[in-house]
Amino acid sequence: MTRSQLTLATSCTLITAIGAWGVMDPDSLVRLASTVVAKYFESRGWFVMLSVSGMLLLCIWLAFSRFGDIRLGADDDRPEFSTPSWIAMLFAAGMGVGLLFWAVAEPLTHFAFAQSFMEQPYAAQQALLATNFHWGIHAWAIYGTTALTIAYFTFRKGAPMLVSGPIETLLPDETWAKLVGGLSDFMAIVAIAIGVGGSIAMGVFQVADGIDVMMGGDKAATWLVAAVFVVMVAAYLPPLLVDLGTGMARLSNTAMIIAIALVLYTVILGPTEFLLNSILNGFGEYIFAAIPRGFETLTFFGDDLGTWFQDWTLTYMVWWIAWGPFVGVFIARISKGRTIREFVLGVLIGPTVFSVIWFGAFGGIGLFDILHGSGDLLLMAETNVERVTFGLLERLPLPTLTTIATILAAFLFIVTSVVSAAFVLGTFSTGGDPDPSPKVRLVWGVLLGLLGAAMILSGSVDAIKKLIAIGALPFVFVCVLLCVCLIRGLRQEVHHADR
Repeated sequence: MTRSQLTLATSCTLITAIGAWGVMDPDSLVRLASTVVAKYFESRGWFVMLSVSGMLLLCIWLAFSRFGDIRLGADDDRPEFSTPSWIAMLFAAGMGVGLLFWAVAEPLTHFAFAQSFMEQPYAAQQALLATNFHWGIHAWAIYGTTALTIAYFTFRKGAPMLVSGPIETLLPDETWAKLVGGLSDFMAIVAIAIGVGGSIAMGVFQVADGIDVMMGGDKAATWLVAAVFVVMVAAYLPPLLVDLGTGMARLSNTAMIIAIALVLYTVILGPTEFLLNSILNGFGEYIFAAIPRGFETLTFFGDDLGTWFQDWTLTYMVWWIAWGPFVGVFIARISKGRTIREFVLGVLIGPTVFSVIWFGAFGGIGLFDILHGSGDLLLMAETNVERVTFGLLERLPLPTLTTIATILAAFLFIVTSVVSAAFVLGTFSTGGDPDPSPKVRLVWGVLLGLLGAAMILSGSVDAIKKLIAIGALPFVFVCVLLCVCLIRGLRQEVHHADR
């Protein structure tokens, strides 16, 4: 049995076992995940934050160093996609449905916690800052370093498009490098599968609640959640049988156009002056707090803040790490021909700016409702987090139209994410084949559906977050190793050119 066959067999077996466990006994799986994640965060939370902050500083340094002129590919290669399409595709793969799900709910949840420590205006400001930190430049630094390392070694050095490619290219004769490389590919597959399975579950919850709102209900019934899940699986399986190319670009562009339209609609028809101030204030607070906050672990502030830090900040960081190999390979595939400087600035700045505007608009309306309205959205965030975005849209004109648009955007984001993930998992499990066979892609599509079903049966968003985190914990160390490989590879190339 070849190494790629062994990787495919073992990873499929493990993912199937986890999915079956989650379907048959979701409570015990959630209990195990919660225990392991809590122990890891208590002992290694500092390492997670240090690693993520290090990735961000590395990206910034590369963008403004002499390495920024190096092209991802041959010196005469040029990008395949336009910059707007490129940013839309990487954004749809990297964030997608999470933005729709947490648009209003996360700032309100942070506000509910913070108001017990400070006055409401400061609680609102800190709630928005925390949300921007979780969805901002640190997340894209994780994606960026992973993608940049894989793209550089694939297009510049001829390595296979695998997490193990940089490791084995730098150390081709070392037995330990082959072992570490094989283990890294395996851990990447597990992290991707569990992370995308969680996003499928959140997408199903979001779409089902949107449909239930249109039907006049107050909570999506089990049959409706099941029906949405079946339709979503049926929607993403056929694209796995065709080539990954212009179709993905069109789906991603459509989803992004809807998302941009929703932001504009919210700002124009909502409390415009308040929301524009909210967005501007969000940018100001975030710019000056982003890097220092990456080194904060809230050690000296008691158990309540420590628990919040683990449940939110640390969970988000390992969530992005779980998606790192998937989004990294996908971004690498669509980034050939760009310079390192162009790549880094595009990956870090474009999506982060949109996220700050997004939460400033949607989160801003939620905070406006607390400070100047009835506060009903805050109660909804505490009792039915899946419905908060739709609850906000019901307060604005044309709620039926915007609800349909949100459902469609969530659906498209999930389809593009799962299709991209199945392609990447097929690449990883076949030794780096950039175009894995339809059969392999279909197998991974089915397994992702099985994991999504297990996540849905876990019964809560908090449980889903724990399950995603446990899949990502081992990959933290691989991310650090990839950064070392990138620095060493770039230094070798520049040293050789100087000579």
